[in-house]
Amino acid sequence: MDRRFMVRKQEMLAECEVSSEVFTGMVERLGQFVEPFAAALVRPEQRTHALTYMRGLLSDLKRKNVEAIAYRDDQDRRCLQHFIGIAEWDHRPLQRELVRQVGRTIGEGDGVIVFDPSAFPKCGKQSVGVARQWCGRLGKVDNCQVGVYMGYASRKEHALVDTRLFLPQKWTADSVRCRSAGVPRGTRHQTRHTQALEMLAENGPFLPHAWVTGDDEMGSSAGFRRDLHDRGETYLLAVPSNTTIRDLQAEPPPYGGSGHPPRRRFEQVRHWYESLPESAWIKLFVRDGEKGPLEIEIVACPVLAKINHRNMPYNETLVVTRYRDETGATTHDGYFSNAPANTSLREFARVAKAAHRVEDCFKRAKSEAGLADYEVRQWKGWHHHQILSLIACWFLVLETLRGEKNNSGHHGSSDPRSPLNAVASRLQVRHTQPNCETQNTPTYQKRASPLLSPQST
Repeated sequence: MDRRFMVRKQEMLAECEVSSEVFTGMVERLGQFVEPFAAALVRPEQRTHALTYMRGLLSDLKRKNVEAIAYRDDQDRRCLQHFIGIAEWDHRPLQRELVRQVGRTIGEGDGVIVFDPSAFPKCGKQSVGVARQWCGRLGKVDNCQVGVYMGYASRKEHALVDTRLFLPQKWTADSVRCRSAGVPRGTRHQTRHTQALEMLAENGPFLPHAWVTGDDEMGSSAGFRRDLHDRGETYLLAVPSNTTIRDLQAEPPPYGGSGHPPRRRFEQVRHWYESLPESAWIKLFVRDGEKGPLEIEIVACPVLAKINHRNMPYNETLVVTRYRDETGATTHDGYFSNAPANTSLREFARVAKAAHRVEDCFKRAKSEAGLADYEVRQWKGWHHHQILSLIACWFLVLETLRGEKNNSGHHGSSDPRSPLNAVASRLQVRHTQPNCETQNTPTYQKRASPLLSPQST
């Protein structure tokens, strides 16, 4: 390495706060955990790089990009950049192993599948899929990439299991731009709803579930709701507060005796719930929050929805939840559902809160597994980083479950609900130097899972 890279390495290492306390058993478990995923990688050095990268994603680096991870592990950054950015390996077998593990480990018959887009702010125009589009992180339309994510939530835990990169139409219409970004030939524009349905078809059979849910971008599409309904899925999908509905329980205006009898009027969802008397709201306690049981208020009503001046072909249930935060501010969330009419308010509340747990998944993935820390521009690089980050995050989930099991009935100093404290800040690695894939001399050791002997500090 030349001098400037050594200087940069020292700057990055100075950002790390490495704990002297090391969990040897956890490090060994990480090596064992990676094995079934690494088995999908053909070349031994690819398996070594995958383990190195996941160690870096689970470390306490502030920026978990390829450069920082390589320097932390005393490896040639170009080898790791090649592995993540352009190497010929398919991320899909690793994703299939992930979804199968999630289904086997935390799957429950009444589990909830969650769809949620997430944006990553980007500068420039070269990164694959980048365009001016809504960025929730910034709260405005800006230059960003958008991934559509599939999550799974049960009473046991929750995890992200798959993702698709959204390509705007101006990308798929520009073959030169797509080719330079490594987009596979023949890739066509898909709406985010189509991407969600594709993930559901591929992963749904491996995830025991009774519900499909998602944010208001998902729920605002009448076509998406119809597609789920036609597939036999039961959904509870968030909708914007300005969605137009007709309350099927409301009394129609008085009939004047001439012409057609008046029909119930259409109104916006927010106007409907703002007009409700306090007695209409039912208080329920749902899963425990960080500061104890979480109380919400909920109301439900059969409605007919109108989207773009067209009525839905079937009636739905409008579900609205209301809760107040510590400052007294009130938040309302509206949902449409095709669930049976006898579905309880408690079940609606359970599913609504399960839908919000995907936000916990994103927080965990971005803060503890480097989901947003990538610095790649190509199609392959984006998908390679994403799947390894989701797998690393799944390891944190397993460590959390293990910690809860081992600490049940005991009061220790460590918090089993904090995977970062229990894992990342204590993750030390053995410095290894695998050969770069671009080298021809096969001097690397042929092993799927190298030893992870931690160094004391």
